[in-house]
Amino acid sequence: MKIGFDVMGGDYAPKEAIAGAVQAFKQLNQGERIVLIGDKEAALAQVIENGLTEADFDFVHTTEVIGMSEHPTKAIQQKRNSSISIGFGMLAQKQIDAFVSAGNTGAMLVGAMFSVKPIEGVIRPCVTAIVPKPNGKFGLLLDAGANADCKPDVLYQFGILGHLMTKHVMGIENPRVGLVSIGEEKEKGNLVTISAHHIMEETDVFNFVGNVEGRDFIADKADVYVCEGFVGNIVLKAFESVYYVLKKRGINDDYFESMNYENYGGTPILGVNAPVIIGHGISNAKAFKNMIFSARDVVNSNLCSVIREAFKNLVPPTQ
Repeated sequence: MKIGFDVMGGDYAPKEAIAGAVQAFKQLNQGERIVLIGDKEAALAQVIENGLTEADFDFVHTTEVIGMSEHPTKAIQQKRNSSISIGFGMLAQKQIDAFVSAGNTGAMLVGAMFSVKPIEGVIRPCVTAIVPKPNGKFGLLLDAGANADCKPDVLYQFGILGHLMTKHVMGIENPRVGLVSIGEEKEKGNLVTISAHHIMEETDVFNFVGNVEGRDFIADKADVYVCEGFVGNIVLKAFESVYYVLKKRGINDDYFESMNYENYGGTPILGVNAPVIIGHGISNAKAFKNMIFSARDVVNSNLCSVIREAFKNLVPPTQ
């Protein structure tokens, strides 16, 4: 297995990116290899500073970097020798098995759509976020920000994608899928959620448990929380803000520590033809390490193939 790793992506790259790659290297299994994509001279200097050698990694030299504030489509098209563009080229040509970056999120989404492309039948690929629960279990939120506005059939497909990821990657045998709304009753919500509820309650593709409210994110009512990216990103940032406030006040608690994004590293783009992992722009070494392991989990689970198979004969829902 070869995991392509963009060492130029993120606010603290390449220093923290390489430190994370070094930590991951020490825990790799036989046959697993990290491919460092970026400025080779800068990357190698950091590798040596962290006590490893050039032989411990594969290097792919690039001369350009896509900045966090650049226009995604323009940057992908104009900066052909950037670490993100080269990484996606290698992924499309199957020179690597997964691609990981904490760089420009929009460029990562555009790059995935243009290179490995969406799986046939998937209307909108999406991104996810882990939702920790006080009982030690974890849920999955999607979409976490890629699609601000969605139609009901897109939310229905998010339910399928979430079901497949929680089952095949997170090991939950019969995941419960809930639709995020403003009330338990199916009549509650906006026009999109009301229509999506109608579709979901008729399906036998996944275990739909009805509407879930904001307070249910920390209850064990569902395993998959489906919503538009606008809502999902607000929820994700709310969890992060609680963690930061408590840390600033010196409050230590195992549950609140589980809200730390560093523990999960990155999130896969669900619904594209190869494993692509997006990390937080402020990622540190621990987050980068876990990002690499997230990619390994997605590759080992054959999630992309599972999604392709599930959508091959999927009958469009009636609305």
